[in-house]
Amino acid sequence: MRYMLLIHVDPAQLADPESPEGRANSERWYAFTEGLVQAGAMVAGEPLQPPQTATTVSVRDGERVVTDGPFADTKEWLGGFYVIDAPDLDAALDHAAGMPHIAHGWVEVRPVMEMPARVDAAS
Repeated sequence: MRYMLLIHVDPAQLADPESPEGRANSERWYAFTEGLVQAGAMVAGEPLQPPQTATTVSVRDGERVVTDGPFADTKEWLGGFYVIDAPDLDAALDHAAGMPHIAHGWVEVRPVMEMPARVDAAS
């Protein structure tokens, strides 16, 4: 079963990426990702740019409304995600608990909804 691991971080806990601590943190993330690959669990994953780069879109009364920034104003960021393949929720939780930021952030683990294959009406 596929699970999405949504990585939430407190930006106050992030080290400057160019500092020795920041470079060490990056190495921990590379090692974590390589561990997912070696375990055969890695499907996809990417870090996200900070929330101030976000654009939020909605449609109200038939009109598109575009707003700069994230929809919610919180101190934590959605910093990135992984999609993993795990045999069950416990295995997915084990992967999430191994993330380098887990001591100062959190991970939302959600099963990916499996959709039936679309049947082409023309066939």
